[in-house]
Amino acid sequence: MQISYSSPPIHLMTIGAKDTMPIIKSAKKRVRQAEKNREHNVQAKRTLRENTRALEAAIETKSKKDIDKLLRNVYSSYDMAVKKNLIHKNKAARKKSHYSALVKELSPAKPKGAAKKKPAPKK
Repeated sequence: MQISYSSPPIHLMTIGAKDTMPIIKSAKKRVRQAEKNREHNVQAKRTLRENTRALEAAIETKSKKDIDKLLRNVYSSYDMAVKKNLIHKNKAARKKSHYSALVKELSPAKPKGAAKKKPAPKK
């Protein structure tokens, strides 16, 4: 059996079909906080997107000069997004691994037998 309520909760006042305005002081504060948090989240996501696009553009043009700096920026952006719960940590790890592999493809491969260190002698 389902009960339907015809009036909105006491802490909200209906203005239009979808718009609600808080009446209670704490609800008004939550609206202000939600808006501020939303703006911070949008800014962080925009920074993440700009950094990844810059890295992808550098990879396409193969400008090795900027790639290391851009890769560090992308890593930092993903770590910050995870810290702020904007994206899941596994998604960040997957993306970082993906970009690392793309950058690794650009660098020349090292010869297999070159510069192997011998272990230090035991005393």
